[in-house]
Amino acid sequence: MEVTLHLMGIEEKILLERLMELYMYEFSQFSLEDINEYGCYGYRHIDDYWNEQGRFPYLIRVDGKITGFALICPHCDYRKEENARCVGEFFILFKYRRKGVGKKAAIQLFDRHRGLWEVCHWKNNLPAGRFWQRVIEEYTGGRYQVCGTKDSRNQGFTFENGTVGEIPGP
Repeated sequence: MEVTLHLMGIEEKILLERLMELYMYEFSQFSLEDINEYGCYGYRHIDDYWNEQGRFPYLIRVDGKITGFALICPHCDYRKEENARCVGEFFILFKYRRKGVGKKAAIQLFDRHRGLWEVCHWKNNLPAGRFWQRVIEEYTGGRYQVCGTKDSRNQGFTFENGTVGEIPGP
């Protein structure tokens, strides 16, 4: 099983919008969001991924098939360093879960973007919390910090994985 990341171009925006609707539908069990009058959830930051420095929209594929997406952005809740980045959104289709796809994609993301990281999830999204803790624990060898408080909506993890900068990737 080959897991690959592809940095999406603006011509693939409609694909990301469609995948985002699947993600937002699933996430609504935690966010309690409703659809709008057009039957969509929408995602107000879609355009930012092609218009704002430090944002990276990735398509995730398994053996060439579309499997999900990952959105990387520079707007962290807990890391305030200028060059920090976080996982804005991360989605793997049900069919590909619990097969190591998410873990492989996350590791590729971290390796591709070296530096200061923050990975948060909504506190009531327990599956995401367990997933990210397992992946980050293994990836960092236990060298990470927990962030968030009992009063905050988000909680997560911060870590550093080497020299800041982009690593050329496929």
